[in-house]
Amino acid sequence: MARIFTYKHLYITPQTSRITTHFLHSHSSNSTDKEIETLYRIITITRTPEGLKQSLKSSQIHLSKDLIDKVLKRVRFSHSNPLQAYEFFKFANKLKGFYHTGYSLDTLLYVLGRSRKFDKIWDVLVEIKRKDQSLITPRTVQVVLGRVAKVCSVRQTVESFWGFKKLVNEFGVDCFNALLRALCQEKSMSDARNVYHKLKYKFRPNLQTFNILLSGWKSSEDAEGFFKEMRDLRVEPDVVSFNCLVDVYCKGRDMEKAFRVVEEMREKDITPDVITYTSLIGGLGLVGQPDKAREILKEMREYGCYLDAAAYNAAIRNFCIAKRIGDAYGLMDEMVRKGLSPNATTYNVFLRSFFWINDLRSSWSLYQRMKETGCLPSTQSCMFLIRLIRRHDKVEMALELWDDMVERGFGSYILVSDVLFDLLCDLGKLLEAERCFLQMVDKGQKPSNVSFRRIKVLMELANKHEALKLLSEKMAAFGSSTQLIQEDKAEYEQSSSDFATC
Repeated sequence: MARIFTYKHLYITPQTSRITTHFLHSHSSNSTDKEIETLYRIITITRTPEGLKQSLKSSQIHLSKDLIDKVLKRVRFSHSNPLQAYEFFKFANKLKGFYHTGYSLDTLLYVLGRSRKFDKIWDVLVEIKRKDQSLITPRTVQVVLGRVAKVCSVRQTVESFWGFKKLVNEFGVDCFNALLRALCQEKSMSDARNVYHKLKYKFRPNLQTFNILLSGWKSSEDAEGFFKEMRDLRVEPDVVSFNCLVDVYCKGRDMEKAFRVVEEMREKDITPDVITYTSLIGGLGLVGQPDKAREILKEMREYGCYLDAAAYNAAIRNFCIAKRIGDAYGLMDEMVRKGLSPNATTYNVFLRSFFWINDLRSSWSLYQRMKETGCLPSTQSCMFLIRLIRRHDKVEMALELWDDMVERGFGSYILVSDVLFDLLCDLGKLLEAERCFLQMVDKGQKPSNVSFRRIKVLMELANKHEALKLLSEKMAAFGSSTQLIQEDKAEYEQSSSDFATC
């Protein structure tokens, strides 16, 4: 079982010997796309720590903080091999005079946590404490606890929280807030509330504490209770606090109370911001008033409030829910005219609507628009597309989407490949299935056992014994990756749930 709570036995080892090669780091912040791609390929293709080190040395690329930040970011969003990313991080950390950034540290910890490599997480933290403790911040605490909370109990999450007492420079209310935020995001608001009441006497709650606890409630009574406690402790609410209250009323479709809170904000000289208005737009959509919600956009301009993509997305979603796709497209075009670029969330609103009405033509046209504008699809975008493509048995489209994912590094190979291989095997496209299988393996991603078994049956029927032997060896090299697959699916299901309820 993965080691999660070894912080109880933390100790600092003597400084290890450093690698002294031509990899002297550069302070240049202009990392080239070619260097990023080369390092990313090394991480995804190599299978052992020794192979990775040798490839890094042979590449003769000068490692800089900026370059490593970008490579690890690429690893995170492409769901690449976490253990090779860990080895890459360690390799750079041992270079003479090199120090990682906080961004690189937190990104690696997220990648390791996503694949439940908790033992590696604590190893990294111990080493970073020895070398540069300032990198371990409340943000780091939140990243780690978020991953622990996702798969472990509340008790284990709290125990992990106490483990950071030996790791951070200052173990105070900011770390406490990180714990509460992790529980709010990965467990439940009730869990966060219970932990707050148990630990609030050990830490002095501040404004951020209450803003975390106010966010996410579905019950207005619960939110009002924390608002009252906040005032009892003489912590003055700010725009974030009021926004949380507006949001809970809007999600509860109590628009009268929501607008009343906005008026109270103005009376207290607290100016409603884009988040306030976005909540109002979403709430009006829930009560079937998309046109009134669009008027909020005009009101924002009159008050001098900057409109962002999220505000437009909320208004667009309202029209899509009302099946007024033309009006939704009109708002997206307005976004572009105002200098705002539609993001993956914008497109997902449309893709979801097209998926439910079985409109592959419109979905595919929208996907082409995404590519033309340089907007990388999210995993959710890919799943809407591949499932609709599967429904229509369009192999060419499926392969184009897959090749784009492989080339540009977006989406989850694990989730998309299950649907893709199902389509290819049903239609007897064995050569295409074999090619996609090998591409996935080259990216350091293990196809599911179900997909492998389907391809195996077709290869046996086609007497492709040598090809089957190669694929079997590659599958065996991965060992068991069920945890990573389950985590990938859980993340997608959570994002789908959040999207559907917005």
